[in-house]
Amino acid sequence: MDDSHMFPMGYSDGDVDTNLSGNTPFASIVSERYSRRQTMFGGVAALTTAVLSTSLLAACDDDKEGGSPNVDAGQDAQTNSGRVVALTGTTGGDPDSAGWEQVSGPEVVLTNADTATASFIAPSVADSTPLVFRFTATDARGRESSDESTVTVSPARLGFEAVAKSLDDKVIVPEGYSVTVLYRLGDPIKAGVSAYSNNGSDSDFDGRAGDHHDALYYYGLSTSGNGRDDNNSNRGLLVMNHENITQDFLHPSGPSPAPRPEAEALKEMEAHGVSVVEVNRDAAGGWTYAQGSALNRRVTPLIEVDINGPAGGSPNMRTRFSPDGTAGRGTINNCANGFTPWGTNITCEENWAYYFRRDYGDDAARTPAQATALSRYGVSEGNGGNFAWTTVQPADPDNTVFSRWNATVDPGAADATEDFRNEPNQFGWVVEIDPYDPSKAPRKRTALGRFGHEGCWPGLFTAGRRPAFYMGDDGRGEYIYKFVSSTPWTESDAQSDDRLAIGDKYLDEGTLYVARFSADGTGVWLPLVFGQGPLAPGNADYSFQDQADVLIHARLAADALGATPMDRPEWSAANPVNGEIYFTLTNSNASKRPLNGTDAPNPRHYNDLKEGDDQFGNPNGHILRMKEAGDSGEASGFEWDIYAFGAGADLDPNNVNISMLDAMNDFSSPDGLWFSRPSNPAGLVNPVLWIQTDDGAYTDVTNCMMLAAMPGQVGDGGPVTITNVGAGGAMASQATNVGQAPGTNMRRFLVGPKECEITGIDSTPDGRALFVNIQHPGEDGNSNWPASQSDNSASSRPRSATIVITKDDGGIVAL
Repeated sequence: MDDSHMFPMGYSDGDVDTNLSGNTPFASIVSERYSRRQTMFGGVAALTTAVLSTSLLAACDDDKEGGSPNVDAGQDAQTNSGRVVALTGTTGGDPDSAGWEQVSGPEVVLTNADTATASFIAPSVADSTPLVFRFTATDARGRESSDESTVTVSPARLGFEAVAKSLDDKVIVPEGYSVTVLYRLGDPIKAGVSAYSNNGSDSDFDGRAGDHHDALYYYGLSTSGNGRDDNNSNRGLLVMNHENITQDFLHPSGPSPAPRPEAEALKEMEAHGVSVVEVNRDAAGGWTYAQGSALNRRVTPLIEVDINGPAGGSPNMRTRFSPDGTAGRGTINNCANGFTPWGTNITCEENWAYYFRRDYGDDAARTPAQATALSRYGVSEGNGGNFAWTTVQPADPDNTVFSRWNATVDPGAADATEDFRNEPNQFGWVVEIDPYDPSKAPRKRTALGRFGHEGCWPGLFTAGRRPAFYMGDDGRGEYIYKFVSSTPWTESDAQSDDRLAIGDKYLDEGTLYVARFSADGTGVWLPLVFGQGPLAPGNADYSFQDQADVLIHARLAADALGATPMDRPEWSAANPVNGEIYFTLTNSNASKRPLNGTDAPNPRHYNDLKEGDDQFGNPNGHILRMKEAGDSGEASGFEWDIYAFGAGADLDPNNVNISMLDAMNDFSSPDGLWFSRPSNPAGLVNPVLWIQTDDGAYTDVTNCMMLAAMPGQVGDGGPVTITNVGAGGAMASQATNVGQAPGTNMRRFLVGPKECEITGIDSTPDGRALFVNIQHPGEDGNSNWPASQSDNSASSRPRSATIVITKDDGGIVAL
């Protein structure tokens, strides 16, 4: 990044024929030659549906005089959890009624149970489990006959054929799946806002979808009204981040030069932030969003927010807008996310530092400690500030929404309450939003520390234990953190109507920790507590004054404690069954991870040539996982290994492609990470892990992608020693701890359009609809997506968008 340029315009940073016989009655043939048997039904793309149908093997004699109707419930069959099972019974004659009921086994919901053809989704099971169903027909005289069939359900497994790598300008998913574009840049969410013209002329972005769709989460709504219903899969709220903008596409002919016009800069600000938008599934399974819903809103960098926790009111938080340091304006560069069991959303501020301007010479107007802190966070002297917002001359001279991005000390200001020198300290936080109550201001939770927050994912909540939240600082050489609340979890708090008050209870007091990894596959959590060890006024590198100072400058505190620098920690995810925590370590380069600078949790240094150009370091990234001691988020120690190494299938299998990836699952630069919800079979027993990429190293071979996996557990592999090779052929050995190779338990599920990032993922509680975000397609001008999704010849400005992926048979996605 060139920090010397004062006003940069850009942004830095998946028949048997039924022949009747005149000799022997068909019923006798059935009786003699066809016993009930178990049949595994499979097909192309492993889109397995267990069909219990006697339409091919049914006895079709008419009712005999004086007897009850003949019925046949069909063959026994086998299937796997999460798949659609069709039950088809046959009867002789013309019964007055016919239907199905379950006799035994884990209870399922039968669809069309009062007909001869019913269906259900196979339930989650840990072992092979029989389910028995009875088919009953009744004739006009009230006489009944019944027959039974058994469906044996085995544990869930991936049920699709991997998609190939692709450079096409469309979203590609497995056969048997469909993609719907749901919510695009500029789509109107407020009543009265016009349809998006997509030519740069649109305004009113506080009532439209923002840009660069990122992390998302689905919050269920009651069938009517605006109440909360966590189990409703047909109506809910999508809460999603809008991390950034593609500036050129927001204006008719790109952005105007500095000094920037007020309307252009305002549009760009409003295109950042968060969307809350109501979505609905119709009877046919189609999805739409509801323009004009009372719950639709945008949380932009302009709205007022509360600053809670230990840093609220700190002198380092005081600004002209908030002289007491307890309030701020908005949130920006929101990347990954989290959720709470009490029904709120967590959004995280990532690469916020480069939005701030700080002129040369500003260090001299500050204390050395202030200058050190600003530089450690990237708010360095000479920063011009993204998009040159500070050059706007607003029509209202008292309007400070543009000047707030200038963190230079005003020489005419008596103190920090008269300028915005401390405005950078108001960003880099975890922000809690109540999606069900637009009247409540979001709250910045300062107890969770300030850094380049990628996400903030909760571990498993257990009554009586203090809950933990896991966070990565998205920067090469930055750290992995967790926050442990001071308050043990009380299950009744999950249903409180005052959700942000519950957030106060669990998120405003607690201990922030940073991870230190050891070579033997263990690690410890180091507490960031004022007065302990080097986190005190006498520290030579930075003199900490109180706990607020430690949290505002968490990076400096982690430096002082000797935390382990990682290869760009991004998303975290918690296995909903065993509680293990996964982190994506997206990539690193030779300067941050040199040949002799590797360690066990960041073990690789190698070259992955791209179009003839060297890419030394760890350009493909890896996924690390942790097992807390005692399976408790309260623990001070953990075990770890590396679940999977990103690599092209053609790279050295002994030292680079250590996970032995092949053409159906090789990937690069893992970023998004999410386990399927435990409210459906995809998130139970052996949950599905979804991996999304944000890549630049492998894009000569394929667009960014999403994979589905069913991982094992920490320790299922073992120690490995690899040989790293640097520039000029120099070599160095590195020992590490590697999980069992994923094999066919990891498959590519989706490939996106050109020049996009795949990011953001959640499902409905029933797992039958998967929401995914496609961010910045065509960021270099080479895409027409989403118009190209249905028309390859389309010519249109590209738009970030949310898609919905469904299985054509109505089953659970991925199974």
